[in-house]
Amino acid sequence: MSDGRSDSVVIERIVDATVDRVWQMWTDPQQFAQWYGPDGSTIQVAKMDTSVGGARLVRMDVDTPGGPRRMWFSGEHLEVIDNKRLVYTESMSDEHGNVLAPSDIGMPADHPVTTQVVIELEDLGDRTKMVLTHIGVPSGSPGATGWIMALDKLALVLADSTT
Repeated sequence: MSDGRSDSVVIERIVDATVDRVWQMWTDPQQFAQWYGPDGSTIQVAKMDTSVGGARLVRMDVDTPGGPRRMWFSGEHLEVIDNKRLVYTESMSDEHGNVLAPSDIGMPADHPVTTQVVIELEDLGDRTKMVLTHIGVPSGSPGATGWIMALDKLALVLADSTT
């Protein structure tokens, strides 16, 4: 699950869906909202322009031990190769996409302001190998746990859509 870098989480999965279907789950706002985020979260996608240079703005409402919390994530798509590779930046932001310092929203001061998400897909016929690398989020962190939960939900959504 780790590439040896302490500053990134790497998760590899093989899912029972075509590469085209998996790509849609990452790039279509309505499909992305079905699975993204940790258990107990709901997603509203305000913007997802998946062209290179295109902006993304995602709202996550999550139940925490301290009560409900609303978080916004903004970013820019850096690389888009259909059905193969998606790279985007991610920063915590306000609802307008203005980037916030992690300390402004209760995160550790050493948390990076901007991280990078890399999704690599390999076509295995009716299955797809997916490798997610989130640079700037340490393996073993709450963010890594959130990704594991989200990818578990993705696999369930994909399984439900094939039956």
